[in-house]
Amino acid sequence: MEKQLKRFVDLMGFRSFLAIVLVVTAFLQFGLMVDSVRGVTYDISMGSLAPETIRAAKTVEDTEKTELERTNAENATAPVYDFGQEIAEQKAGLLTLLFDLTIEAKKELDAQEKLSQAEKLEVMKEKLKAVTEKQEGLSLTDDELRALFNASESQLVQARDILVELVKDVLSESIRKENLSSARTNIESLIRSSSIANPLLSTAITLGRNSLVETETLNEEKTAIAKRQARDAIEPTKILQGQIIVLEGEIVDREKYRQLELLGLIDSQASWKPIGGVMILIILQMIFLFVLFDGYKGPLKEKSNHLLVTVIVYLSAIVIMKLGNLISDNFDVMLGFIFPTAMATMLLRLLTNDRIAALVTLLIAASAGIIFQENYAAVLQMDIALYILFGGFASLFFMGSVEKRSHILRASAIVTVINLVFIAFYLLMTQSDYGVSEILFYIGAGIVSGLLSGALTMGLLPFFESVFGILSTMRLIELSNPNHPLLKKILTETPGTYHHSVMVANLAETACEAIGADGLLARVGCYYHDVGKTRRPAFFIENQMGINPHDTLAPESSSDIIIAHTTDGADLLKKHKMPQEIIDIALQHHGTSLLKFFYHKAKEEGKQVAEKDFRYPGPKPQTKEAAIISIADSVEAAVRSMKEPSADKIQKLIQAIIQDRVQDDQFDECDISLKELKIIEDVLCETLNGIFHSRIEYPKEKQEAL
Repeated sequence: MEKQLKRFVDLMGFRSFLAIVLVVTAFLQFGLMVDSVRGVTYDISMGSLAPETIRAAKTVEDTEKTELERTNAENATAPVYDFGQEIAEQKAGLLTLLFDLTIEAKKELDAQEKLSQAEKLEVMKEKLKAVTEKQEGLSLTDDELRALFNASESQLVQARDILVELVKDVLSESIRKENLSSARTNIESLIRSSSIANPLLSTAITLGRNSLVETETLNEEKTAIAKRQARDAIEPTKILQGQIIVLEGEIVDREKYRQLELLGLIDSQASWKPIGGVMILIILQMIFLFVLFDGYKGPLKEKSNHLLVTVIVYLSAIVIMKLGNLISDNFDVMLGFIFPTAMATMLLRLLTNDRIAALVTLLIAASAGIIFQENYAAVLQMDIALYILFGGFASLFFMGSVEKRSHILRASAIVTVINLVFIAFYLLMTQSDYGVSEILFYIGAGIVSGLLSGALTMGLLPFFESVFGILSTMRLIELSNPNHPLLKKILTETPGTYHHSVMVANLAETACEAIGADGLLARVGCYYHDVGKTRRPAFFIENQMGINPHDTLAPESSSDIIIAHTTDGADLLKKHKMPQEIIDIALQHHGTSLLKFFYHKAKEEGKQVAEKDFRYPGPKPQTKEAAIISIADSVEAAVRSMKEPSADKIQKLIQAIIQDRVQDDQFDECDISLKELKIIEDVLCETLNGIFHSRIEYPKEKQEAL
């Protein structure tokens, strides 16, 4: 599978492969999530019986009812009138002036005997004209003028005082246009019942009726403001989430049917908007994954494997959530709390890296909010989303370095505690009264979720490692166990090689960590890199006990035996189903370097030999770890064979070995730089100086005591 995948990715390029994988993932995720947002609709007609009790799945504004209530409030608002405080005094003043002018004119005209009665009336009419014109609609007849002219001064004064008082009293009250006629009738009645002399009664009635006008006028601006305020004071009428619209068996009348339509609960009213929202969410999630993997730094094989592992774990988590949601309708409790919150996070933390694990935790939490959404959740089921976030990030922060399976159990125990703390928060925030059985369920759900996270992680980890050939940290730790059959084989059959491998592992790990390479992979790779020497242990100098079989062999035969240990080791590692990275190190740690000793020995014997026959088959180191191991392997063997090693000698030897490798083009196929080679040189010098430091020469007596 690995080879087929590699060919496929090489053929189309990683970016195209990434796009195809994410598009397929998006379609699968959409298929799993779309049912969660379609919502429930009913095949109901007006006048039919409700098949069940129907509640509002969301809060919506009833715009029709809101507008009706606002119109009613506007119509019920009383008009605003302005009361004229000055009108009574103004009209009383005009009446007073009219009578005073009449008394004055009467005195003047009585003194003029030459004028006839008719002429005197004309003069009086002219004098009163200024006052009558101010009284809109006032028109005194000749009889009424004659009554004023013929009345005595005392009668005029009496009529004036009574009429002014009556007008003041009536005009002090509210008189609107619609009741002006009744007010005039009222004052006429009051005048008739007053003590005004009969000759002046008709004139007084005319003056009294004419003096009455509207004391309250409609203020249109204030009325409009009052109506607008009354309208604005009406809050929008809403159908609240969870509100019962119709009870089971109840007749669906026009109003209830209208509300069901408004809520989109009628079959023909199903909305596409939530489906569009889910599509947008999934597109956003895929964009984040695309950006993450498009910028991923690492070998093509590693990127491809990590991508596939990520989408499989991601979709697996969604499938688990979907299965839980399918059976949740049969329970009154939130089954989502059983979901293993940290499973995906821990798996991806072990199989890929922290960054991928953190992002997928966020994406799973968002997806869970949709999948576990109840009809009464506004957008996301936030309690479940936060539950998964806290559980996932708890495992990410508290896992630390995972070296044993027990560390996964420890992490799952911490996740369990975090789950229980969050559940306590959930139960308190919902402000609902829970029974003992419900509380016990939620506590049990938190415990099951945490423990299930660890159990599924440990159960699925070997599957992913095997199928995708991923070498996780835990797998490397297991391979470094001295009880491993191959390590036991090396230790018992080639103890010198075992010691040499351990020394090389120390050097290679330190050098890898100095340049940011995988130190643990280098250490474990060193343990197994010379496993091929177990086929012919006596032909390798570190395992010889004084007798060197090469002394009796032709250089070509010796060369073949030495060279064969790389391929022999690879075969042995494959037989034990070891990870490909370890096999690659066994094959690549000598690259295509030349066995100079046997090559020159054959030349010295006068043989015509080809240099390629004395070179390792390779391939050359493909990774930084393999390149560092090739250097550390040669350096350790060379320094160990030195007599009286010193810091200066060690440094020159390391420089020579590295320079030889570079000049022999052994590092052409890996991305190691000259700067990194210099760092490796310094680290190896420092480490070896610590191992082969000069000892104090003790006196002979003390040596014997020691």
